[in-house]
Amino acid sequence: MNRTILFLLLGLGAGLTAHFSYLRLNAVPPTDSLEGQLAWMRSELELSDAQFAQIKQLHEASSPRLHAMTAQVSQLQAELTAFEQTRRNSDRVDFLEFARFVEARRQLNAACRDSTQQLVLASAEIMNPRQRERYIQLVTAAGPLAALMLN
Repeated sequence: MNRTILFLLLGLGAGLTAHFSYLRLNAVPPTDSLEGQLAWMRSELELSDAQFAQIKQLHEASSPRLHAMTAQVSQLQAELTAFEQTRRNSDRVDFLEFARFVEARRQLNAACRDSTQQLVLASAEIMNPRQRERYIQLVTAAGPLAALMLN
């Protein structure tokens, strides 16, 4: 009886060890940082070391511009919130100010779209045709860049 329990416990321990080892080895890196996103791209697209280095360099070079645009988006969102609060409080609309806001948002959206498109296309140029096709599929499935990639 004791041997049976011992073998069951050893089997259970070996099974749990194998299971958690498998999960640890195949864990998806967190993609909330640039490093995590690049690691995901590397594994998903099977990038070579040279390709990975070039793509990492592209992303790092564009990072300051993208962060600046992110700050501008936040600023515009704060302006919209303030504009809406003023409208609610005074029940009046400053159409000139709103037109300025809409134009600034339109220009920022275009700049964000252009920067993202340039980064995606530059990254795709580094890849071989099979990788590029998979990358375009992933980017297209992710959202609004679909129209850009098909043009």
